[in-house]
This record gives sequence, C-alpha cells and structure tokens, in this order.
Amino acid sequence: MPGEMFRFATTEKAELHTAVLWAFGEAGERLVAALTVEQVLERLRAAGWYLALEVGELSGVLDSLVQWGLLDVVFNHSGDFATAEEYERKNLQYSLTRRGEAAFAGAQHALSVLNSTGALQTAVLDAIADRLNELGTLLDDADRSKDRRIFSALQELEGHLEALRAGATGFNSELQRLMRVEGTDLATFHEVKRETVGYLQEFVTDLESRANTITRALAAVNAHGVDTLHGRALSGAGLPPAHGTDPSAAWLSARAVHWEGLRDWFDPEDGGMPQVTRLHDVARRAIVSLLQVLDRITDSRRRSSSVAGDFRTLARRFAAAPSESEAHRLWAVAFGLGSSQHAHLGHEDAELIPTGIPWEQAAPVRVSALLREKGKTERMGRPGRVRDVTAVRAERRVRAERERAELEAAWTELATRGPVRLSSFGTLDHGAFGRLLELLGRALAERADAEGARRAVTSDGRAEVVLRPPADGATAELRTSRGRLRGPDYLIDVRVSGRAAADA
Repeated sequence: MPGEMFRFATTEKAELHTAVLWAFGEAGERLVAALTVEQVLERLRAAGWYLALEVGELSGVLDSLVQWGLLDVVFNHSGDFATAEEYERKNLQYSLTRRGEAAFAGAQHALSVLNSTGALQTAVLDAIADRLNELGTLLDDADRSKDRRIFSALQELEGHLEALRAGATGFNSELQRLMRVEGTDLATFHEVKRETVGYLQEFVTDLESRANTITRALAAVNAHGVDTLHGRALSGAGLPPAHGTDPSAAWLSARAVHWEGLRDWFDPEDGGMPQVTRLHDVARRAIVSLLQVLDRITDSRRRSSSVAGDFRTLARRFAAAPSESEAHRLWAVAFGLGSSQHAHLGHEDAELIPTGIPWEQAAPVRVSALLREKGKTERMGRPGRVRDVTAVRAERRVRAERERAELEAAWTELATRGPVRLSSFGTLDHGAFGRLLELLGRALAERADAEGARRAVTSDGRAEVVLRPPADGATAELRTSRGRLRGPDYLIDVRVSGRAAADA
C-alpha cells in the first residue's frame, strides 16, 4: 500500500480532509470530473458543513491532498476570467486520482464495517443456487445473444458469494466477542444470547440441504466447462478498449479467482472439507458454547451471592481467625481437603486385585459423585407407584382367546380324513390359507422318502402333514380374499391332534 494513502484520516484536519474527499466522490457519482475551489466549498456547505471555512484554508487543504497524491490539479484554459485573482483561483480544477479513489473507497469500507454486523442469511444461499441454475440453463443454449445475461448472472453470483463470505466472517467475529463479553446487566445479556442460539438453530436446520442443492447446481455448470462460462461472460461484458494492455486477461483472472472461491465454499477440487461445512460446525459449536454460558448465567442468578463475594467473606474470616489451628479448620471446611471419604470403597471383584499391590498400580475404584455432595454413594428416593395392570391383563386374555379360536378354526378347516388333492380346498379364509402355506413350506423343506412322500410336523406338534407329488402333473388353484395361488396339485394329508381333529 502507498505510504501516504490514508494520511488524510490521521491529521488534525482529518474531518475536513474526509469531507473534501467525500465532495469529490459525490461529484464523481454525478459524472462531474473536476471541481474548483468555489465548487468544493459550495458542496461542503450544501452537505451541512457549518464550521467557518475560508477559501484560503480550503485551498491549503486541497494542496495537501495534491501533495499526498490523492488529488490531481489541472489548468482550465477555456474559462472566462474577469480579474487576475479569478484567473489564479478559478483557473485551477481538482479531480480525484486513482489513489484518491482507492483511499476514499477504503475509508467508506472501513466505516461500513464498523457500522455493520455480520449475518448468516439463508436467502443468500438460495440466491447462489438460483444463479447457478440460471447459468446452467443459459449455457445449454448456444445462442450468443444470451451472453449478456450470462455476464449479469455471473456478476450477481459473485456478489452473493462476497455477501456470504463477509456476512459469515462478520457474524463469526461478533459471535466470538459475544461469548467473551461479561455484561453487567445479566437479564439483557441472557436475552441476547438466548436469541442468538435461536438464530443459529434456525440457520443450521436446512443448511445441509441448501448446500447439497448448490453443489448439484455447481456440478451442472462445471459440466459445460468454466472456460466456456467465462468466455461467454467476457463476450457479454462489453469491456471498454484500453491503451497498451488488454483488460480481458485481468478480467478473466479475477473471474477465475472468484470461481475458485466458490468451489472452496461448496465443492473443493482437492476433495477437502467445504467452507460451508466448517460454517456448520462453527454454528453448532457456538450453540453448545452459548447454552453452556446461559447455564452458568442462570446458576449465578440463582445464587444468593457471587463467587467473588464468597471469597471475600472467606478472606475476612481467615483474617479474624484467633489461631493458626482455627485457620486450618476453616480451610478444611471451606475446600473439603480433609480425609478421603472413598477409602472404604472396594473393587467390584476384589479377588482380581492382589493384596500387596500399591494403590497407584491397582485398578481404579468407581466413586459416585454423590459421595462428595451428600456423603452417600447412591441416591435414595421414594419407591415408584405400582402400576394397575388389571385392564392390560384382561385385554391380553381376550386377545389370546381370540387368537386361539382363530387357530382352532383354521386347523378344523384344514384337517383331512386321508390324502386329498390340494385343489379340493377350493376357496379358503386368509388365516387358514396362511396355515396351509406354512404346512406346505415345512413339507417341501423336508427330504422325500423312497416313495416320494414328504413329512413334516408343526413346531407345537399339533399338526402333521404328508405331501406327495401328483402323478398326472395336474395344476391346482386356491382362491382367497386377497388373491389366488397356482401350483402343482399335490396329494396332501393333514392330521390334526386334539379338539380340532374331533371337530373335523
């Protein structure tokens, strides 16, 4: 950076220097290239500069800015002057140099940063996804008339990326300062941090889905080629001609840097962690840290006195102790550095610990946290109320009886008096059909004997099934309320023991 670029903001007349530069910057926005001393004075007064300011003092300020390289002075030979004084004063016209424009822009940016706060805006992420999707659609069209729209969409995309970067950086800085601040008004401090936790939780909720959307849109644009994108954007940029150097190379280099920054945020080329993932981790860690701070604040508000007050009271009691032994007693009571209360505890399996092993080499003994606070190893509470399960037992009894009746009905329907064709069952209830499928599955899973028969018994021993293949190769069709089953028309013999067999 040039050494005297920002010197105007550090002198005794820093406010006047800044106001003069503002006057030239405001004139440049109105396409006024140069100003005389009188014109600068008029713009300062119009802007509300009420301090006494003479033309001679303002001329000295302009000369200083010229000396620092922030202003350029030229002679106006086309003007009309009535007197020699007017010629000396009005003949000089001042304009901002490139260094002056940079200095004024830097001061404006510094003021905007001081007066702004960072933000995590999901709308910026949605805007980035929209612009990437638009670029992908425009690149699908080979019409060169769309190059201007590609240029504007790329500029908007870079602006949104810069807003995301600046907002995330500023918010992270504000967040770190917030976690370090110790305010005097605990109620306000508690409210601010609670709202910040809610703000972070709302941002983190859909962050991953939005990041995935941007990554897919970015991959679609990369499929067309970044060089193609920047080439068509350059065609639609309409850069002005320059003397000596081609502005296209610098413009393409700047676009490549911005695109690399976009890739770093959402899809790095080296396969590293995207910046948006780090932002997600920072937000989650901040939520945990803020909640911990809120807990500490809440605990401190519940206390009748602060920790500092407790130590001051303890110091006064130490100073008033009548003897050294009383001071040692006070120390033991205050900090609990007395005899160990857990020395009587033993290992869970004491036989595994030799009797002669030192304590520092033995396995540790689990000590309850309540032993320090309450002097007990377990928390003793009231026994829980016995739940009345009468209604539950009655409901289970009714359900068991209903299931038993359905099972008996199914066995009654399936029991046969000797071998029958599978097709003889015809139409079956869905429950009985399930039992029949279970029997067929068990039988087919067994190995056939010398006669080709397959025998199987249910797990409860209630039913036995004998299955033989049809000699004629016939096909059976069983119908239920939920569909039909077609297969070989086996010879099946179902023998059911118990009440179902008597009913059959």
